[in-house]
Amino acid sequence: MAVASKKMVSRNLKAMNVRLTADQKAFARGAIESGWLHSEEDAVQEALALWEERERQRAAFLLTLNDGQASLACGEGRMITQESMRQLAEEVKERGRARLPAELSSPC
Repeated sequence: MAVASKKMVSRNLKAMNVRLTADQKAFARGAIESGWLHSEEDAVQEALALWEERERQRAAFLLTLNDGQASLACGEGRMITQESMRQLAEEVKERGRARLPAELSSPC
């Protein structure tokens, strides 16, 4: 975001009062005293940044989950059962055994 845009956004935002619990204040104070943070405001900003990142990851996961469910609904994919996992393991072993001779005879 350009500097001018940031200034316009910050003018439109009102100050927000956040009340921390006694435990949260003590936790923030410990971080300030250790030099990890400079102020309680930094603690709130850090918490919000972590929350935002968690929500972004959650949204991305839900999109992936929806894509997977849609694929299954179209008949794509593989149902996971103990038997299907055994079959998959056998397929992987067979592919590995098929590649092994070529890899062993390769000079590199």
